[in-house]
Amino acid sequence: MTALDLDSPVAVVGAGTMGQGIAQVALVAGHPVRLYDTVSGRAREAAGAIGARLDRLVEKERLTVGERDAARSRLEAVEDLAGLAGCALVAEAVVERLEVKQELLRALEDVVGDDCLLATNTSSLSVTAIGGALRVPGRLVGLHFFNPAPLLPLVEVVSGSATDVLSATRAYDTARAWGKTPVACADTPGFLVNRIARPFYAEAFAVYESRGADPATVDAVLRECGGFRMGAFELTDLIGQDVNESVTHSVWRSFFQDARFAPSLAQRRLVESGRLGRKSGQGWYDYRDGAERSEPHTAAPAGPPPYLVVHGDLGGPAAELVAMIREAGIEVREAGTEVREGGESGGARLVLPGGGDLCLADGRTCAESGDAVRFDLALDYRRATRVALSVGQGTRPGTLREATGLFQALGKKVSVIGDVPGMIVARTVARIIDLAHEAVAQGVATAEDVDTAMRLGVNYPAGPFAWERSLGPRWAYDLLSALHRRDPSGRCAPSLALYLHAHASDQREDRPS
Repeated sequence: MTALDLDSPVAVVGAGTMGQGIAQVALVAGHPVRLYDTVSGRAREAAGAIGARLDRLVEKERLTVGERDAARSRLEAVEDLAGLAGCALVAEAVVERLEVKQELLRALEDVVGDDCLLATNTSSLSVTAIGGALRVPGRLVGLHFFNPAPLLPLVEVVSGSATDVLSATRAYDTARAWGKTPVACADTPGFLVNRIARPFYAEAFAVYESRGADPATVDAVLRECGGFRMGAFELTDLIGQDVNESVTHSVWRSFFQDARFAPSLAQRRLVESGRLGRKSGQGWYDYRDGAERSEPHTAAPAGPPPYLVVHGDLGGPAAELVAMIREAGIEVREAGTEVREGGESGGARLVLPGGGDLCLADGRTCAESGDAVRFDLALDYRRATRVALSVGQGTRPGTLREATGLFQALGKKVSVIGDVPGMIVARTVARIIDLAHEAVAQGVATAEDVDTAMRLGVNYPAGPFAWERSLGPRWAYDLLSALHRRDPSGRCAPSLALYLHAHASDQREDRPS
């Protein structure tokens, strides 16, 4: 264990919201903390704000009066960088501009000892680039806290190209000693969370831009079917459209304009219009007083079909549906898997009494299947309260009524969307799994740390690898391959890492036991 001793002073440079949060974390952990800001008097104001938050922790019985008083006695606002001499760790949380951070850290090197650990809380800049301006770049590490730092457990510990292993280990162990859950990652655009989370926003915006569904419906499906805490539109309204778009642009540029990270034109127009979300009163939704609440599309009640025929093995998460259908009193008849014209397997599907197909989203359109309805992926079909159905030009109204009535008989609300290949949840989860595999293959982080980061950093209902285990090793690759065939722009192309993973699983299954 190489965590800093509690007697070691910790400094925070930058007394804004994030700087105050980091200072509070170190303070409550037991360190003496020095707070500095370039604006005269701001550090004293921030110290007062931290003291007030400590008071609230006492009111909530999370701190004793004695612990609060001891913490206050350890907090010091200093008026110049010289006041940070002797600190064992200095964490900067200043404006996200490379030259500003480089200049600050160069100045700090003239004040602190060579054994002082320097940390940057950057969320979008390269730790390697920041450290490139330092005399001792090996002691710089990224400590990316999530806002609000005192409440959110995740800390990304980022090693730049020149970061010493000892520096990264000390930062990791210190974050853990502070009660946080650290994950180690290499210096990559967006680090872990902001890199792997891009499809959560991008796919929702793509569905909207293709007129597949409105924001309220997409958000409701992501929450009530996918199990996500918030939908992409409401979450970006909370973050701020300008902030979210800025991160997207940063990651996209850093990956040399890779189509998989491309920004959204619809979001660009939103930012240009000044509709930045909750903070401006309007974003994807209207938050002004008296504004009408946007509601998701919810289908009218329809009668359940008397029976259906199962072709093939639904497998994966949809396997539970057959049992649920039987429990709802609907007869289930079984049939084999047939091969359709052209030699392509029809795949596992349900056939409704009127002859229409009901299939799990797999990256194909309904138009390719004629009289068909597709249903979206759910985290857990028993717990889901809403299911999305996709229809094409060839879908008969009776087929849609039967599919709607079936899911309503299972206790689900139904949202009908356009003929969107991969639908909403399925395409989002597949792309997240793909980026997770690529990050691990490139040595950015371990699969375990990726799952931890996505659960704790953005409250995903499951980590990408945990979700994949329930879906099967080929599921994401097959779905993305189908999407890529229908849109060869590259934005949904599966990575080499996912390709190798999917085909390695095939080889394992083919080996004799």
